[in-house]
Amino acid sequence: MRKAIHILLTGVAIVMTMVGCSTQKNTGNTRWWHSFNARYNTFFNGSQAFIDGNLEKEKGNKDNYTELIPLYAVGNKASRDIGKGQYDLTIEKCSKAIKQHSIKVKPAWNGSKQKTAKDREWLGRREYNPFLWKVWLLMGKAQFQQGAFDEAAATFSYMSRLYQTQPLQNGLARAWLAKCYTELGWMYDAEDVIRNMNRDSMDFRAVKDWDYTYANYFIRHQEYQKALPYLHKVIKHERRRIQRAREWFLMGQIQHLLGNREQAYKAFEKVVGCHPPYELEFNARIAQTEVMAEGTNVHQMISRLKRMAASENNTDNLDQIYYAIGNIYLTQRDTTQAINAYEDGALLSVKNGIEKGVLLLSLGDLYWDKERFSDAQRCYGEAIGLLDKDHTGYEELSYRSKVLDELVPYTEAIQLQDSLLALADMPEAKRLEVIDRVIDNLRKKEEKERKEQAMAEVEQQRQQEDGLLPNTMLPTTPTSGNGQWYFYNPVAVSQGKTTFLRQWGARKNIDNWQRVNQTVVAVPSPSEDPEEASSDSLEDTGLSDEIEESSLNTSNPHQRDYYLAQIPFSEEQKKNSHNILKDALLHAGIIFKDKLDRSASSPHLSRHLHLSEDMLTRLTEDYQDDKCIAEAWYHLYLLYARQGRQQQADNCIRRLQHDFPENEWTLLLSDPNYAVNAKFGEHIEDSLYAATYEAFKNNQSEIVRANVQLSADRFPLGDNRAKFIFIDGLSRLNEGDRDGCASQLKFVVERYPDSEVTSLSGMILKGIQEGRTPYGNQFEMSDIWTRRSTDMAEDSTGTATLSDERNQHFLFILIYQPDSVNANQLLFEMARYNFTNFLVRNFEILQMPLAGDRAGAWQQMQISGFLNYDEALQYAQQLYADNTMSTRLSPCRSLIISEGNLSLIGTRYSYDDYMQFYEKTFLPMKISEEKLLILPKTIEQPDIEETEPSPTPTRTDDGIQPDNNQRKQQVQDFDFGDDFW
Repeated sequence: MRKAIHILLTGVAIVMTMVGCSTQKNTGNTRWWHSFNARYNTFFNGSQAFIDGNLEKEKGNKDNYTELIPLYAVGNKASRDIGKGQYDLTIEKCSKAIKQHSIKVKPAWNGSKQKTAKDREWLGRREYNPFLWKVWLLMGKAQFQQGAFDEAAATFSYMSRLYQTQPLQNGLARAWLAKCYTELGWMYDAEDVIRNMNRDSMDFRAVKDWDYTYANYFIRHQEYQKALPYLHKVIKHERRRIQRAREWFLMGQIQHLLGNREQAYKAFEKVVGCHPPYELEFNARIAQTEVMAEGTNVHQMISRLKRMAASENNTDNLDQIYYAIGNIYLTQRDTTQAINAYEDGALLSVKNGIEKGVLLLSLGDLYWDKERFSDAQRCYGEAIGLLDKDHTGYEELSYRSKVLDELVPYTEAIQLQDSLLALADMPEAKRLEVIDRVIDNLRKKEEKERKEQAMAEVEQQRQQEDGLLPNTMLPTTPTSGNGQWYFYNPVAVSQGKTTFLRQWGARKNIDNWQRVNQTVVAVPSPSEDPEEASSDSLEDTGLSDEIEESSLNTSNPHQRDYYLAQIPFSEEQKKNSHNILKDALLHAGIIFKDKLDRSASSPHLSRHLHLSEDMLTRLTEDYQDDKCIAEAWYHLYLLYARQGRQQQADNCIRRLQHDFPENEWTLLLSDPNYAVNAKFGEHIEDSLYAATYEAFKNNQSEIVRANVQLSADRFPLGDNRAKFIFIDGLSRLNEGDRDGCASQLKFVVERYPDSEVTSLSGMILKGIQEGRTPYGNQFEMSDIWTRRSTDMAEDSTGTATLSDERNQHFLFILIYQPDSVNANQLLFEMARYNFTNFLVRNFEILQMPLAGDRAGAWQQMQISGFLNYDEALQYAQQLYADNTMSTRLSPCRSLIISEGNLSLIGTRYSYDDYMQFYEKTFLPMKISEEKLLILPKTIEQPDIEETEPSPTPTRTDDGIQPDNNQRKQQVQDFDFGDDFW
């Protein structure tokens, strides 16, 4: 009994102590109690999770050693997910500690005692739990490690204000705030924090963190000389072996950039001395060879690298070894040996990762400089599928790859036709000698490939037996953290393109699925007899054995007949070869001039302009009377004018006027308004088209005809020429001139196949050829918003009217033009938005043509699943409140409408009619303030402790401090994590 009473009294004492230690009281006991509990309860669990996350990230982080590695592995986007669960737990524990143990109540003060400066500072504090600043710091660090730099910046910004009067806490918070700004790329904000931090007043315990801050800032700001002393201090501070090795590697890279080869070599040697993981040690040894080879040890370093290539441990790293060998040769300006080394590295690469992408980029640059564009295209095409979009030089790589895809077919055609014509003019004995040499080289190449394939199979079998087989089937594709869909991921697209070319070869880009332009005007000729054509195709099917044998020889590249069949011997064959050559010279010259020359400051020095001049000049000299020569003279005029060679430019005009007086290019250059058109023609033509379009809508056919003629006289090659002809054709249709309209639209389809009005022209033309009557006996553009069916209106009983009932199923509709919006991308973005923001609702998305739009110029996307008007409007408000989605939806028109009212649009009512009805009835309605879209169908009673609001002062953009549930949701939405020590 006495023991029971003792236990009861002890429990009562504990309860009374806890009640007395409420956060609403600020005494020595309460401060000690909450400090003790925060430290050894929630903070301890959070710090252990933080350490586990760091260890997990240290093991999983992968650096790209071909570029300057980041001081913090948080710069590696591929590593940000590592340790995320542990950092989430840390943030949760810190939030709980702040919520339960924060003391903001001012302490009692004896009014008779005079206040000192220290007393005033004490009474002016905003937080009195002496341990809680470490909780704030840990939470910010965890957010930083996740890559949630904006959230971490908000935490540290609030912490710096919360502890404004305490130098240590304020200094640490501002150091980390500057780090967050630096990682976000907000260099001006980071510089402002650094400038305002007075070093003389800095607490000595915050110096270590500021050394990291300064080093990271100067490295990211590319002020490497200023970064060196701080990076040395950082290395002294570092206690983790792997992180210290990374920092020494970064030191070596910076010393190499600054030209300090000996210091760089020593730094890489320090990396090896740290005994890091093999990948880091291997890259440090590779870097050592590159650094020292810039001196006098070239052959020694190359021999060392070749010994490394022979080691079985480096089977997966051969691309890096040969890349280093190639770099050494480049320092000696031996580009031939560098190309050979790069080619070997690309051939022997196993991982197909970023390292191979960097090698191919360098190899492509060498081929580009040597004007070997076919080889450059091959390298760039593969490299773009291996490198991330953030890689240095990716934008230039993408541009060159795209242009070369267009240029190379023409340059290869020039080389091929020149060779074939040269073979045709050779004596037969010499021609056969050349062919035999080609066949011999082909057999040697195939034999070499067979041997390499056999060796690869043996090596693969050996690795399978050892259980070390790497994945060589699929390239290591750098992942993108932006959630980009496969078809809009340039890396994935490039890899698919490469695979297609490897399997199917280069094929003409013809759309065989949507043959609008190919079939809309395809009217069978009366002279054609299908039965006769069929019989002709079957007439000579009985082939003799001799013909079969000859056919086999012409398809076998190991036989002479294969090559002889391609040589143009007859006059007709030579004529076709010259036609191909003329077309290739013209288009290659134009591409060199317009797409590869970007030397605005010194065009006279541009080698691409010289290449363009060579090809266009050859065309004008070798082929005098061809129609394409006039276009060649025109582009030569533009080239000379760009270079300031006025005498040669004037000569081009004279040649055009003499040889092609009636040609469109001659008329263009002979126009007295040519100089004005060259400067302001685009704006003048746009204005003229706008006026023509307005005249067409107002049925002013005479103005339309006059403006179309003015366009033909003034801008025969203008960007809007197809639109002028299209408008003229529709104007003729409205006047009843069906034949004139058909003639104009057919001209648009045939002459301007890539114009944005070509598809619509083809559909209208097809309807006219089939004898169909235009809608309302007149074609009206952009009238979809006011259009209604008068026939249905007359047939209606008059009872179907627009309803203002709000409690029925509603739709949210996006209306857009396919020419200005990518429908598939829009579908993906809307689906992803719905999935990530409305977890308890299942909204359906449907794409279809816009009701009442017979021309097919508009499309609509319907989002359904709203039980009433309030839900649909809340959805629209939330959607457009998202800045990213609002920007993406800017080309679209939105509509909120019930299913019943939608069925009346285009029949009894137009879209404009409904919008007027909507503004009068639905828009003034007050909707529910309850968040309807986040409520599940059955609401469970949550635990009170879990839903209690938290005072976690994480800042948002508008300065409001969200509650704990909101903060936790924000953290979960960020799918990032990163490494920091």
